Amino acid sequence: MKRTLLSKLFLVSSAVLLSAYGIIYACAGGDDWDFFGYNSNFTPETFADKSYSPLFLSGGIFYGIGFDTQHNSRFNKNIKSDWADYLKGKVDTTTVNYFLIGDEKPRYYSDDKNAIKNKEEITDLHVFYKTKKENKSTQKWSKKLNLKDEKVKNFVEFLYLAQKIETVSIGEDYWSYDPVVAKTFNDAKMIQSIENVYNTLSDPFLKNRYWFLTMKARFYSNDKQKAIDFFNKTESSVAKNTLYYRALAYVAGINFKQKKYAVSNYLYAQVFDKCPELRVVTAYSFHPKNESDWTKALAMAKNNKEKAALWAIHGYYKDEKQAIEKIYELDPKSEHLNYLATRLVNSLEQKMNNSFQQNGGENQPKKSQTVAENKTENKAKIDNSAVDLIAKIAAAGNTEKPYLWDIAIGYLQTLKGDYANADKNYNKAAKTLPKTELANYQIRLLRFVNNLSKIEKLDDTNVKTVLADLNWLYFELPKTYKGNEFRYQNAAQWSKNYLSSLYKSKPNWVMAELFNESRYSYWNDGNSFYDNEKSLLEMKSFLEKSNKSEIEKIGAGIYSLKLKDINNFQAVQATFKNKIPEAIEFLKQADSVQYYKFLGNPFNGSIKDCHDCDHVAYQKRKYTYMDFLTTIKEMQDKLTKKEDVYTNSLLLGNAFYNISHFGNGRTFYEISIVGYGSSPYSFRNAMKEMITNNSVSKMYYQKAFEAASNKEQKAKCLYLISKCERNEYYNKKYSAINNYWDIQDDKVNFIAWNSFKTLRKDYSDTKYYQDVIAECGYFNTYINQ
Repeated sequence: MKRTLLSKLFLVSSAVLLSAYGIIYACAGGDDWDFFGYNSNFTPETFADKSYSPLFLSGGIFYGIGFDTQHNSRFNKNIKSDWADYLKGKVDTTTVNYFLIGDEKPRYYSDDKNAIKNKEEITDLHVFYKTKKENKSTQKWSKKLNLKDEKVKNFVEFLYLAQKIETVSIGEDYWSYDPVVAKTFNDAKMIQSIENVYNTLSDPFLKNRYWFLTMKARFYSNDKQKAIDFFNKTESSVAKNTLYYRALAYVAGINFKQKKYAVSNYLYAQVFDKCPELRVVTAYSFHPKNESDWTKALAMAKNNKEKAALWAIHGYYKDEKQAIEKIYELDPKSEHLNYLATRLVNSLEQKMNNSFQQNGGENQPKKSQTVAENKTENKAKIDNSAVDLIAKIAAAGNTEKPYLWDIAIGYLQTLKGDYANADKNYNKAAKTLPKTELANYQIRLLRFVNNLSKIEKLDDTNVKTVLADLNWLYFELPKTYKGNEFRYQNAAQWSKNYLSSLYKSKPNWVMAELFNESRYSYWNDGNSFYDNEKSLLEMKSFLEKSNKSEIEKIGAGIYSLKLKDINNFQAVQATFKNKIPEAIEFLKQADSVQYYKFLGNPFNGSIKDCHDCDHVAYQKRKYTYMDFLTTIKEMQDKLTKKEDVYTNSLLLGNAFYNISHFGNGRTFYEISIVGYGSSPYSFRNAMKEMITNNSVSKMYYQKAFEAASNKEQKAKCLYLISKCERNEYYNKKYSAINNYWDIQDDKVNFIAWNSFKTLRKDYSDTKYYQDVIAECGYFNTYINQ
């Protein structure tokens, strides 16, 4: 994804950017994965601190979280821990947590936020300290708190003042696409009183808290310059802890509002460097207006670490490679290099074609690639200057995490086809790699990618080199890995595509199909593997085979289809071909499928094609798929004997009509091999033709017409035949169209098919004719136009 420094991924109003953590409300995803995670083998969590994770390469605003929604809760853990230490031995941890963040789980809280329930209690306790008069809250808490203790009093009094500021510092718990206008705290006397408390304190902990509370109050006031003045006056005496850098972020935000962009960005970079909790916030707020702002901010840096911090954010927005070069020159040990390296590698691997397919042209299926073709294409896409940079840093071995660079260059060497050197770098990395599950998984995965990539032509010997890893990747990891960081899904799919391509070149179409269940076949793009009967039978033979090799067991294990699915498909095909005895035998081998029930009565014939209407209509009997086929066979046997020809023919016509796309029994053919969809254009051509063909229905309706004994019966048969004619007309009309959206309106309406004409001409005196006029708007319009 290309970026320019001045073209951020999003726009924010100045009112929002004023705050160091200006509220970003939106419908964030919340998932720990996003698009880039599924298209990658290189897991950044292996190498970079968790504080950088939102800045990993992403398809959204921030990786894994979409938008930053922790503005009210980011420092809860720190605050609880700090106050628990201060009150140790005086107040239990549960009580400390209750007063700090409340017990209302669904809400988000900021640093000093008190839940709604305890706000009144804190106020009551404050009043008690002022008046010495007991109240409801003192009666409740005196049993758990020593209200006479000085530290308890200090705790309560601080919270009382803090909750005043939080009336403006806490955002509402909702999302909006519109910028949120910043609130202000305009009680100057209250702000001054907080500062006065700060000036009188000697206890280091309390003094630090009141210093930050003063900064916070002045930041949210209508005279924000006083926040900067206060900071400048006091910063030299303040510990450089989290509170200090939070306050410095306030100063950066005010400078941005004052259009001092260089100063603002310089300060944000310091916070980015020193306060991991605020990395996502400062990266978001970093906002040079032009190149001059950037160079001025860089000139303000007092040392190499400050310059490196500026480049670390600059690299997030513009050019990871340039940022890595600059930071490496300034400070090879900088931890910022870690996350930038992952972004660079992830960006390089996004260019790779892992599908082993190439576009076949407009409205054409993709063409399969050989392994050699795929490697040639991918090798040409690699940025060699980026590879050279990572190789240089890896060779020097002087970074904070040398194994990161060794693994990174090994992976890129795999992509370039330099498998021997990739092995060497993985071996080198293994010597310093941390003993964590994620690190172990990462190097194993990339070694596997390298080993499989070495195989240009499959044989019994080289396939053994990847069997253990294939089992690990396909079967063990999905069951045993409980985390969500490790990126193995891409390698799993890539390896299937790779093996499928190798098997195609043998050729071994069954194994190729097992590893890549492509919609299109390998020798005739546009048709399914199962549209070729020879292939189907070979697959059945393979699945029935008892002495499979290890790689064959793996292929069969990952294949989504089982014997019952193929038998089910054969049962459907045989039914549409009116080979009912065959269909029955196949369905018997489809396990529980034979007991599935139709949603509507498959033997009913309606004037309107309304499967939903048929599904909710009363059904005296619910037919299973096997009932359906055996009933058809019984009716066909009666026809052979010339028994009740009209009724049996009519019902058979209905049966075959209802299992077509136009009837109420679509579920009969909606299986994985055939496909799913409310439109015929959702199906491949062979299946589209099968499910829209009403020739069998028409044949039976014609038999019924010939056997009809009165005009009412003949009228019904003619109308049902006309529906088949209608469907046939539109099937032919749009047969050359492969996409529903390509259909053009040619203004041809209300065509009279032969049966329509005959129905109008010879049977207008029947009751059924009147029923058709009442229910079928098309026919009614036809006769009245």
